[in-house]
Formats: sequence, C-alpha cells, structure tokens
Amino acid sequence: MPERTVLVVLYDGVQSLDVTGPVEVFAGAGWAAGDPSAYRLRTASPGGRPVRTSSGLTLLPDTGLDSAPVPHTLLIPGGADGADGAGNAPEVVDWLREHGPKAERLVSVCTGSFLLAAAGLLDGHRATTHWAFCDEFAREHPEIDVDPEPIFVRDGRIATSAGVTCGIDLALALVEEDHGRETALVVARHLVVFLRRPGNQAQFSAPLAAQTAHREPLRDVQRWIAENPDRDLSVDSLAARARLSPRHFARAFHAETGVTPGRYVERVRLEHARRLLEETTHGVAEVSRACGYGTPEAMRRAFVRGLGTAPVEYRRRFHVPRTTH
Repeated sequence: MPERTVLVVLYDGVQSLDVTGPVEVFAGAGWAAGDPSAYRLRTASPGGRPVRTSSGLTLLPDTGLDSAPVPHTLLIPGGADGADGAGNAPEVVDWLREHGPKAERLVSVCTGSFLLAAAGLLDGHRATTHWAFCDEFAREHPEIDVDPEPIFVRDGRIATSAGVTCGIDLALALVEEDHGRETALVVARHLVVFLRRPGNQAQFSAPLAAQTAHREPLRDVQRWIAENPDRDLSVDSLAARARLSPRHFARAFHAETGVTPGRYVERVRLEHARRLLEETTHGVAEVSRACGYGTPEAMRRAFVRGLGTAPVEYRRRFHVPRTTH
C-alpha cells in the first residue's frame, strides 16, 4: 500500500477544526487499514512559525513551507477571516502558486478555497466554500464555477468543501477512495459521524435551508410538514391548515421562507427518505410510503433529480448499520 503524504498548511487565524477534523480522519485511517504508514501527516507554516488559531489555540507546525515535501494531498484549511484570509496570508498564497500544481490532490476546507483561488489554482474548475461566503466567492472569482449547494465538490484532482465539519465528510470520502469503504466506515464509527454524507448533499437540512416564517400560522405549517411527510402536503391542504386561501398562502410562504411550498415539501421528503435509507433497514417501498412519495418510482425520480442517484444505490453507499456494544 503506497504511503500518501498529507500536508496541512497552517497560518495565523486558521480555524482549528478545519485542521484537526481532517487530520483525525487521515490518522484514523492508518489504524483502521492496519497500516500506520497509510498516510504521513505533516503540517507547515510560513517560516515554520507557531500559529494562533481563530479560537486562540497555538499550533506548532512540523516544518516551514519552504522546507515542506511535495505532498500527495495538499490541504488548505479555512480561517476566521473568511474571504479576507487570502489577503492576510500572502506568503501562503505565493507558496501555493508555486507549489500547489505539484501536488497530486488539492483540498480546501471552508474558506481555504479563497487561498487556492487567489493562487489561481481553481480557475476553470467547479468549487464550493462556506455558504456565508459563496456569493462573495463567485463575485471575486468569476473564472470559478461556484456551487453553493453541496457540502463538498470534486473536480478532478481538486476537492473543496463547505464549512468546518464538512472537511470531515470530504476527508472520509478521500479515505474511501484511497483505501475502500470498510476502512472509511471504521473511521466514521470511531469518530461517531456519518459515513458519509454525500458530496451533493445540501449544506443545510431542509428546515435550515429555508428561512423560518415570521407568522405563526406559517411556522406551524413548516413544523407540520417536517413531522408529517407522508400526509397530503398539497398547497390546498397546507393553505387550509394556515387558514389562508391557496393563492395567499403560496405568496406568503414564498415571501417569508424564500422557497415555494412545493419546493420546501420536496426538500423535506428527500431529507427524510435519505435518513431512513441511511439509518434503517426499511424497504424502498416502505420508505417511499413513509415519506409521501406513494410509489418507489416517484421516490426514484426525486432521488435522481435531487441527488443524482437512485435510492437503492444511495443505500448501498451510505447505509450505516447499527452496531451493538
């Protein structure tokens, strides 16, 4: 099994979990695969100086950037400065511009994508970043195809993830790619996280992705939808629950949540179906009924449209069996 060097770049203001989350995944993979040398983890900073994270922790790097080996995987974490991180870490950007093309795999976590972008390494590629900075990312870098929805994006040798904990999801995906699903599953269980949220999963769950309505009747409808995905969730039915006319309800719901009632229902049902496929052994037909799809074919179309895969394939890849202790 070839050794893969993972080099994590550190700088002042870096987000500590962007560093430690992926590092714990890669370190755990060596143990899970029965080969401690599966990944050789290294950290480097400008001049090899200690760095102070955004939360006040001090990290001591292994080496300076100028002395760092050419890695298999080059990982750039984000920082508290967000989009300003590139401007506040010019030494890192200059180093990335020269050395980034030499790595076999370029990875960013959260706003680390701004550093890769400033170095010109994301030009012509699809990428993502923390949801709060996606609009700014797209404005500053029109040469990048910015996708604000997924928790991580793979585009050839480049992988970018959304905020903070999404770096763990991306690292698990890379471990699965390098060492197989079983190894990644062992790591996920050890860290008590999902194996693994698919990259095209939205950065927010359906209720979080939409705004919470201001008016109580509409908030009650949002709760009702989340708690009863198998019920009649047509506009007429929901409008009657809110005691509004269908036209008034549809306009008010969209104005206060940012999505149409139909789109909101679609997101809730898809999220509920994913969770059942990941966490239970219910059959596809049973899941489709429980989530209001009615038929397996209707659910299959919703999965292909929303996730790019069929329910059976989704379960094969992402079902996490319950374990007993």
